[in-house]
Amino acid sequence: VTPILILVMTTMMEGTVSVDPQTGAETVMEGFKNVWQIIGGTGSSMSMDLTGMCNINMMYFLIAVFVCVFIADDFRSGYSKNLFTVRAKKTDYVVSKVVTCFVVGALMLITFFIGAMIGGKVAGLSFTIESATAYNVVMSMLAKIFLVMIFVAIFVLAAVIAKQRLWLSIIFSLGIGMLFFTMVPIVTPLNAGILNAGLSLIGGILFSLLFGYLSTLILNKRDLI
Repeated sequence: VTPILILVMTTMMEGTVSVDPQTGAETVMEGFKNVWQIIGGTGSSMSMDLTGMCNINMMYFLIAVFVCVFIADDFRSGYSKNLFTVRAKKTDYVVSKVVTCFVVGALMLITFFIGAMIGGKVAGLSFTIESATAYNVVMSMLAKIFLVMIFVAIFVLAAVIAKQRLWLSIIFSLGIGMLFFTMVPIVTPLNAGILNAGLSLIGGILFSLLFGYLSTLILNKRDLI
């Protein structure tokens, strides 16, 4: 639903002029020129305009909220304490959370892509790819999906630190995630290739192992309440 609303609303509002009451400066609303802008740009940095911010990359923040709610509820309900009492391996808990949240995050990105295709059709936007091919789009999506492993590992670490304090885990996740967020449009441009996907996969595995180890270490060293 999100990409459909974004594409339809921005197309309807394109060309609208807003005037700053203090300076009198006029700003013209610019919408998406084609569907692929909401999937990702081809530049080397993240643009701060509407099309640069309202795209598939913002789903990483939604994944952060999901991970934090998912884990905080375990500590709030006492499920984690009962689980670790019966089965003491905290490594299994961390691995299961990282894998489960990675699958959900990947499905979020895939669903967003499908919604963007539907929204582009409804809004009447062009599906022409100027500087990329279908192969590049597939590699870009794969790279974005592999990067989910990095973000999920970070969010799981923040969640086990905050435990039942959901608000704190969300703040930690968004704060730390912002440090890595700027690399998303650089590593996963629309004209990505096999190198982008490969680097994202390797980075995702390494960061998952690193932050997963830290999460397990924190669970072993701290009380579960």
